[in-house]
Amino acid sequence: MQNLLKILLRYSNFLVFIVLEVAAFLLIGFNNPYPRSSLLSTANDAVAWQHETVSEINGYFSLRHQNELLAQENAALRNELSAIDSTEHGAALHYTSAKVVQMTTDELHNYLTINRGSKDGIRRGQGVRNGDGVVGIVRTVGRNYSVVLPIINTRTNLSCRFAKNDYIGTLQWDGKDCRFAMLTDVAAHMVVNQGDTIITSGLSPVFPEGIPVGIVENSILKEGDSYHTIRVRLYTNFKRLKYVEVIQNADQNELEDLMHGLD
Repeated sequence: MQNLLKILLRYSNFLVFIVLEVAAFLLIGFNNPYPRSSLLSTANDAVAWQHETVSEINGYFSLRHQNELLAQENAALRNELSAIDSTEHGAALHYTSAKVVQMTTDELHNYLTINRGSKDGIRRGQGVRNGDGVVGIVRTVGRNYSVVLPIINTRTNLSCRFAKNDYIGTLQWDGKDCRFAMLTDVAAHMVVNQGDTIITSGLSPVFPEGIPVGIVENSILKEGDSYHTIRVRLYTNFKRLKYVEVIQNADQNELEDLMHGLD
């Protein structure tokens, strides 16, 4: 206590000066219209900025929640459509919504991790899509998470077809730009135009037929070539990919077993 009194006595002049300065500032502010309005305006601006910042933060988390709900609703709607379609075309497909929690886009062997695993019915070899088109194929599965090899991985091949005439080709990434992939095995006699739509072929149990893949950006056919060199602009924007749907085909096990039996 004595030490505190000594400190107060030592700095008493300075403390009195501070108190008088604050009092003078307040008197000027509240007795003079302009400074008072300036003070109030500054205070209002500060309060408005605080409310705006809080509102933006709340809006961000609310938007993220709304996006998650929308992804779940999209999967539920796709399941309903699949159930209707199965009455005419066999086993129904089931779609499980998932969130991308980790991803690479600038490597030769890109991958992404989703927050669904074996407890959600996910297993190796299942196809993955989003609202725009094809994403990739499930590679490894844990209880709560799974790793997906996207089509922007040089080890991933995807059987595709032209929507206009069902001509089949193979899509493979060249490791250069995550916006594009190369379509190969398209014979020279095939007429390829810029803007042609490319979809999944349905020739494997991984993806059903007709899922959007991309559009032809350009095609090169040099004299003497047997096949086109086709660059496809992918529908899926991997730089902004947040939510996906895993495709579960009830007949996939049987179909794969039959195919392996031919080996």
